[in-house]
Formats: sequence, structure tokens, C-alpha cells
Amino acid sequence: MNNSKKQSMFTGKKGENYLFPFILVTGLFLLWGFAHSLLDVLNKHFQDSLFLTKAESGAVQASAYGAYFLMAIPAGLIAKRFGYKAGIILGLILFAIGAFWFVPAVGINTFWAFLLGLLILFSGLTFLETVANPYTIVLGSPERAASRINLAQTFNAIGWILGPLVGSVLIFKNESDKSIFELFINAVEKVFGGVQNTVQEISTIIEQQTDNSALIPPYVGLGIIVLVVLLLFIFAKLPEINADDTPEESAQKSLSSNLPLIKQKHFVFAVIAQFLYVAAQTGIGSFFINYTIEVKSLQLTEMQGGLLLGFGGMTLFAVGRFTGSMLMSKIKPGTLLGIFALINTLLMVVVTMNHNRFGVISLIMCYLFMSIMFPSIFALGVKGLGKQTKTASSILVLTIVGGAIAPSLMGFIGAENMSIGFFIPLFCFLYISFFGFIGSKVKVVS
Repeated sequence: MNNSKKQSMFTGKKGENYLFPFILVTGLFLLWGFAHSLLDVLNKHFQDSLFLTKAESGAVQASAYGAYFLMAIPAGLIAKRFGYKAGIILGLILFAIGAFWFVPAVGINTFWAFLLGLLILFSGLTFLETVANPYTIVLGSPERAASRINLAQTFNAIGWILGPLVGSVLIFKNESDKSIFELFINAVEKVFGGVQNTVQEISTIIEQQTDNSALIPPYVGLGIIVLVVLLLFIFAKLPEINADDTPEESAQKSLSSNLPLIKQKHFVFAVIAQFLYVAAQTGIGSFFINYTIEVKSLQLTEMQGGLLLGFGGMTLFAVGRFTGSMLMSKIKPGTLLGIFALINTLLMVVVTMNHNRFGVISLIMCYLFMSIMFPSIFALGVKGLGKQTKTASSILVLTIVGGAIAPSLMGFIGAENMSIGFFIPLFCFLYISFFGFIGSKVKVVS
């Protein structure tokens, strides 16, 4: 017994060492986090380069997140039929194709060409997310499964930080000759300090427009990295482990586990909550830059808005991921989720009612409280479902399509004043708070 306690979280039942496979899989979490957050820069970029409205630019997220709706079930079936490694390799191939497609897309220079690339790229991410999440559960001792997932998710959060930083620097690179550090410090001074009286040269919208060729470096660079990772997975020996013996499935034997999912009220509520969470997170990220640069008193540039998103919002998101699991050892997950969602509801009230420095601060702070929502809703939704956990998980992956709807709706509502559009995530967080406090409790429809 004592020896088992001293075992690494990457040691299997028979002493197998799964550290290397886990490191490879964890790299996937970082890559898809980067690709996701890079969308938030693309949204504003296409508004300028292709003269799109806010509602039209929401098609960026619609194309990307729509891939989850189209590919989640096929990804699950292929992984189940051919194994983890096959699912990951196919996902990385699609990921690379979508990234490199941006080269001919720049030559075509029409919106549909870029959307096609995003659809292919995110089809690959659908495979990676469908496979990698359950794979981390089985790469080691069952009792340490939760720790492995949380560790992998922290690297996902790092990817979310890097996306807007790299994207802002490479895509909005022509708006200033200042260093990244100078731009970020200037932005922080404007948001958290008084209005600067110094004269700052602000380019007009036309002068700030960036050629779509600026998209080639980040996406080709990403494609090259994906190819390297693909080669590692092709030649690596990955164990195919039976996922039926996870801690959840062996321990969660409730009386209701054999009833249809539609009669599992907590699962039904979780499906709605996850759909709304992805909608809220995607919508906030899509128009973060729009919201910040429309605060006239701050006079922020697009690059500064992107840096506030990366260094500010996404860093808080990562901090929340690191600390969330520790808080859950003291507070019940449902209660903590309800509290965080309620705080974000109040923050969205500030964002919608005060389109000023306080609104920007609130928008940045909401990332801290969003951090635990996706994994918490997921875990609470599949609680007590026994053998139906895999089916329930596939359905919850489909809810990511919520990210395809919110941006266009927010862009339409906030066409004249972006702050109005944030009523959408306000409503989403209000429901998630209900789910955390009440809806997450396991109840069965008789």
C-alpha cells in the first residue's frame, strides 16, 4: 500500500511508465489552445482587411466551432475502431492541412477561402480533443487521473495565452514600432491609470489595415510545428489502454446509471450549460479587442487590445486553471462553479453598463472566473452515468458548436455599440450559475 502511494501519477497498474506518452499528448493541449485563441485576433483582423461587419466576422468562429458539430461523432467512432494513436494522427494531419491552406487562401483573398481553412483545421482539433481528453485518464494510476487531466489543462491555458500574443504581434505588426513591452505597459497605464494627456499618434482605420499576407507567418509556423509533432506520434509507441476501468466508471454506480440520458436531469442541464459556456467564452474572446479599442478615453490600438487579452485575460485564465483544483478540495465543484458564474454575471453587468476603463477591467477579470467552467460542467454532467459516460462525453463535445453561434449574434446586437452585445454572455453565465448551485445535483426524471 505504501509503495503504491509513492508511485508516479504516470505509472500503470503493472508498473508501466506512461510519462513520455503523456508528455506527447499534453503538447496537443497546448497546440489547440493556441489555435483557439488565435481566432480572437482573426476576428478583428478580417473586419479591417476584408471590410466585414462585426456580425459577418462572427463567421470566423462559426466555421471553426461548427467543425465540432460535424466531426465529433466521426472522431469518436474512428478512435474507438482504430485506437488513440490513429485518432491523433488523423487529427494532426487535418490540423496541418488547415494551417498550410492559409498560403493559397491569401492568394485567393476571399473570406470563404479563410473559412475553409479554419473548418479543416478545427476538424483536426475535434479529433485531438475527442481523443486526448479520455487518453490522459488512462495514462497512469486510476486514482491520479484527475491530477493528470488538470496538469494537461494547464498547458492548454498556456496555449490560450500565446495565441493572442503571437497573433497580435505578427498580424497587427504594422500599427506601431514600439516594443511589445512598451505597448503592453502603455495599455495597462491607460486602463488602470488616468486618461493620458500625452499626444499619441493613432493611425486611422485605413492606415491600420493589415494585408492578409500577415496571416502566413503564424499559420505556416503553426503548421510546421504540427508536422514535427505528427512525426513524433507516427514513430512513437503509444499504449492502447482499456478506458473502461477509470475511477469514475468503477466508483460511480448509482441506481440511475442505466436509465436513458434524456432522463438524467443533471446531464440535460449540463448539455445546455456547456453549450452556453462555450458560447460565452467564444463571444467574449471574439469581441474583446473591439470592446477595448471602442473605449475612446483609453485610445487603445488593436495590438494593445490583443496584448491585454494575452497578458491580461488569458494569464488570469491560466492562473484559474492552476488554482481551481486546489479550491475544489475545499469547496464542492458545483458550489464553486455557481459562485464563479455568478461573479461573471455581475462582471458582465459592469461590461454592458459601463463602456469605459471599468468595463475593460471587468472584461479582463472575467477570464479568471471562466477558467474552471468547461472541465467543471463536463465532470458534473457525466457524474453517476456509469457505462453511459462515453456516450454522454461525445454529446458534451458536440456542445462546443455554441461557439459558432454567439459571435455572429453578439456582432449583430453590438453593431453600433459593442457593449450591448455582451448581454449574451451575461445570460449564459446566469444559467451556468443556476446549473452549479441547483441543476448539477443528480436527479432522475421518473
